Amino acid sequence: MKFAASDYDGTLFRQNRIAEEDVRGVHDWRAAGHKFGVVTGRDYGMLVPQLHHYGVEFDYAVCNNGGIIHNAQGQVLYQAKIAARVLHAIAAEPGVRRSLHFAFSAPGRTFLCHDREGSWIMREAEQWDFPVVHIAEEEIVKLPDIHQFSLGFPDPQEAAEVASILNAKYGQDIHAYPNRGSVDITPPDVSKQSGIEQLKRVMGWQGAIVYAIGDEVNDLPMIEAYQGFTVDTARDVIKAKARASYPSVGAMLEAHL
Repeated sequence: MKFAASDYDGTLFRQNRIAEEDVRGVHDWRAAGHKFGVVTGRDYGMLVPQLHHYGVEFDYAVCNNGGIIHNAQGQVLYQAKIAARVLHAIAAEPGVRRSLHFAFSAPGRTFLCHDREGSWIMREAEQWDFPVVHIAEEEIVKLPDIHQFSLGFPDPQEAAEVASILNAKYGQDIHAYPNRGSVDITPPDVSKQSGIEQLKRVMGWQGAIVYAIGDEVNDLPMIEAYQGFTVDTARDVIKAKARASYPSVGAMLEAHL
């Protein structure tokens, strides 16, 4: 069996849409008996309404950089957790305070505070109708079952710098992944590669061949682990790590049917 693992933003979702060639590629791939899913930094509730809107069929969703896994019916199959005391300490960091929002991912909902002008969380929540719960900052220490803490910055360079500081200071408790203007903070042993390995375990797919494709730094763990691919619009630093580059996810799938 083969299964494809596609990043979402910048890979499957490009130029603010999912192209028809990608939808066809996914359909043909699954019709051939293979599995397809998305491996993303997004929450499940931020992802699935868009997949349905564009008509993308899928067998699983590895969300929040491997922090949580859902099957096609939305059932949670695996979840990692970050200690509330660690979330509270990170929220007090000077660089983190400059974030446009604090978004905490839990099964079925996102908790939001510290949101300011320029934050995209509520804009997407309203557009795609996923649940966001507003909290006060002092409630961070009481949050249950959080597997990702997400920040947002207008400047990708600032996002990368903040992620570097957090990894140096809190590396025993978390890992921070910069992705353009976002910083996604997960437990330290969580990555898109580990998410795929957990998926193989819970689905019984240990013998499957993985076809991973992504376009950013947080995709590198799965690209490197599975000799994966990238898209032509990716930066050279990502292309240098990939086995090959394709114009789209659909093109990659059709090439490996």
